[in-house]
Amino acid sequence: MRTSSRSLARRSLLAVSAAAMLALAGCSTTPAAPTDAGSGAPSDASASASAEPTTPAGTCVYGAAGPAAKDATTPPAEPTASGTVPATIRTSAGDLAVSLDADAAPCTVNSFLSLAQQGYFDETPCHRLTTSGIFVLQCGDPTGTGTGGPGYEFPDELTGSETYPAGTLAMANAGPDTNGSQFFVVYADTQLAPSYTVFGSLDAASVEVVKAIAAKGTDTGAGDGKPKEPVTIAGVTAG
Repeated sequence: MRTSSRSLARRSLLAVSAAAMLALAGCSTTPAAPTDAGSGAPSDASASASAEPTTPAGTCVYGAAGPAAKDATTPPAEPTASGTVPATIRTSAGDLAVSLDADAAPCTVNSFLSLAQQGYFDETPCHRLTTSGIFVLQCGDPTGTGTGGPGYEFPDELTGSETYPAGTLAMANAGPDTNGSQFFVVYADTQLAPSYTVFGSLDAASVEVVKAIAAKGTDTGAGDGKPKEPVTIAGVTAG
């Protein structure tokens, strides 16, 4: 389940077509996959994948992608974190203890930590909750609309064998190589195509925090919408 103002243009999350990347697509009541509609790239099935620049091994590419929803500096090209990095996403519903996998997704973790250090996530809403078909809470857009991002995007870090069990922390996107700032946490086992970069996991207690949010439903009572009880990220700290 491109970030910022790209394409997870990216249209509203509910407008993504059935050709989107959910393995469960085809049922009209199934929520669309996590999309980052914030970057500016098209989210329709005809959109071509971004050409991945040739860069030295061990470096990351963060390309411009529309206006930033909140002031943010592009992360350094060379990641400094490695191994497992503990972090805490502090929310109005409770703290989420996460383990970031800097070895499996070095450029994603590098971006997430950079945005966290800049205060990009501070006082931002989790704008999307799904309670049917897929089971995710989506955050990372300062505008709360699902169309906001940091003004840059970066390539996927995928093996092609990704799965999304409860406790997964992954990036939302608007198609191949359109990652920005929007991410989602999975609170119950979810079937998705292996198209979303997994960059960490939540501990069991944190999954229960998200389950409690989901138990209250969406603001409209539908299976896909804003959380009925608004959830705000107070900040993200590492270590």
